[in-house]
Amino acid sequence: MIKKFALIALVASANLAFAISDPVKIDTGLVSGKPGSNASIQAYEGIPYATPPVGNLRWHAPLPAAPWQGVLKADHFGNNCMQANYKPEVVNPLVDQGKSPWSDEYYAWREPLSEDCLYINVWTPAHAPGDKLPVLVFVHGGGFVQGSGSVDIYNGEGLASKGIIVVTLNYRVGIFAYFAHPDLRKESEHNVSGNYGVMDQIAALQWVHRNIAAFGGDPANVTIDGQSAGSRSISYLVSTPLTHGLFARAISQSGGMFAPSNITDNSASPYMKDSEEKGVKFAQDMNAKSIAELRALPAADIVKYASLFRPVIDGYVFPADEYTTFSQGKQNDVPMMIGWDQGDGTPFANNFGLPEDAAGFKEAAVKLFGPMAPDFLKAFPVTTDADAVIERANAARDWSFAWNMRTWARLQAKTGKNKLFLYYWDHVSPVKPITIPYGAFHSSEIPYAFNNLDTWRLNWRPEDRHMSEIMSGYWVNFIKTGDPNGKGLPAWTVFDPKNEQSLHFADKVGMFPTPLKQELDFFDAWFASRRK
Repeated sequence: MIKKFALIALVASANLAFAISDPVKIDTGLVSGKPGSNASIQAYEGIPYATPPVGNLRWHAPLPAAPWQGVLKADHFGNNCMQANYKPEVVNPLVDQGKSPWSDEYYAWREPLSEDCLYINVWTPAHAPGDKLPVLVFVHGGGFVQGSGSVDIYNGEGLASKGIIVVTLNYRVGIFAYFAHPDLRKESEHNVSGNYGVMDQIAALQWVHRNIAAFGGDPANVTIDGQSAGSRSISYLVSTPLTHGLFARAISQSGGMFAPSNITDNSASPYMKDSEEKGVKFAQDMNAKSIAELRALPAADIVKYASLFRPVIDGYVFPADEYTTFSQGKQNDVPMMIGWDQGDGTPFANNFGLPEDAAGFKEAAVKLFGPMAPDFLKAFPVTTDADAVIERANAARDWSFAWNMRTWARLQAKTGKNKLFLYYWDHVSPVKPITIPYGAFHSSEIPYAFNNLDTWRLNWRPEDRHMSEIMSGYWVNFIKTGDPNGKGLPAWTVFDPKNEQSLHFADKVGMFPTPLKQELDFFDAWFASRRK
């Protein structure tokens, strides 16, 4: 019996010894973590990567975190950034009513909420600081107004168990992230205002570059990834010169910013001017006579204005729009893996002014597309009201997501030297029956790619487990080597603009012609007409 217990103790101690030893020394001090549910993974939650942007640092570029004495216990997530607090108990009834496929695991806006929110999380399977494991840095979505790196489905343990380090982060959102004003530009050493949320992401990548070796990671082997607004953030991070050398490859899931709404005559000033004019008007509406008075306003009083401001071309973070940057081959040219979801558009079907009835749909098409309306209606044909419900969602998908991803792939293939792999997600998760046909809905692929289905409490089927193994396998291979292919996985070929194909995640995983050609060709023509 004694020998039996000794053997058990030996196995347990071996498992625990597999994880990196605490405390870890980073550039601001010592930090300790906690074991994951798998004892071979050590988790570090809530490490500050920048000075809290509070008080006079509201609407200021992020500054490095201050050093601390002793050992920082990184055993719980940091505050979530200030955002409209849509509490799960308020939103979740939509799931039971059959109106939404999302459940608690997708809700990031949990308290505590604070402007003191620039925290980073690390999951590592490393034995020691010198292991040089590949690193994934994931940027959350949320429309640039919501979200958090501590969402259940972003838990990094599932991917870390496959031999990589996973990093998630919080970054400022909404008005705290993108408010612009001419007086803020005067404060800036770069003569710009706005884009603080993007600068937070860059600061987090700089933190990873400086510190990830202490957790057993390789700062020269970092992959960035993001979904939705996080995916758009990846397109920003690939486009800005400020991230040069901070990552080796990029993954982007449903989101880019290549549409002509970002197009100017290669001058940043019109965009920044428009954004700053909004800022002046906002200050007037708030009866604030100075930036100091605006900074003194309680966060709770201005958080509701989250949607007023967005990232802008400012001449510093973004010297030009993404389409121009890629067209000129000035992007950070790294291997890329990008794609979109069959159901990306359904949650955003109301965003483009297309009604749910056939007559209204056709009338709105004429207003939106003018002389190109007949071509639009050929690509998105509507005869009945039921058709209108479906096609408005399809149009939203292709307008916002699919067109951006195919355009990204084409531009990279034309001007980049590195490989790009394109995918299309069409696997339907076993959510409760819902009245709206969400299909493979926006963001539904995340738990599969993260190899953590069990963080999303559904009745998983064997085919879901199998799909998760396949998808996370591609992800890990790409993160390790820049090529998603590997043993036991269907071949995924490099995107070729002469023979456009993408990997389809569906009942059969494999290469097929890139879908939605007629629909995307319409938006190609329409966006081209707007770019002239």
